[in-house]
Amino acid sequence: MIRKYEEKDIDELIKVWYHASKFAHHFLNEDFFERERKKFTHPNLQRTETLVYEKDNKVVGFITLMDELVYAFFVDIDFQHSGIGRALMDYAKSIRPFLELYVFKDNEIGRTFYDKFGFIELSEHPHDETGFTQLKLKLKLTY
Repeated sequence: MIRKYEEKDIDELIKVWYHASKFAHHFLNEDFFERERKKFTHPNLQRTETLVYEKDNKVVGFITLMDELVYAFFVDIDFQHSGIGRALMDYAKSIRPFLELYVFKDNEIGRTFYDKFGFIELSEHPHDETGFTQLKLKLKLTY
């Protein structure tokens, strides 16, 4: 079930993010993950809309939107390839006129999902913090 994020979800949300992020971003070091973890309490998150996918009373995936930017999108590694990511992305595209996101070029898991979903590459540039190449992708919605 997809529902709006509630404060009580924060620990499960961080757990999903950490394990899925480490799995997809095996090329990044632990310092990066520690810096990113702190962003979950950053004031910018007050301007976002986070939707969680709950299964058996447990958060197993989430998507965070900042306007049309997919700010974060992660599914627990034990629940990947089960339709949860597609359900979250379908919901996001139903409430936005278009979607954009950034993904590391070396994140083969994410890139495969986004390619299948229909995102197209707009640009390529180095990520400020890590130097790894990041791609900007866009999904234009058709009605």
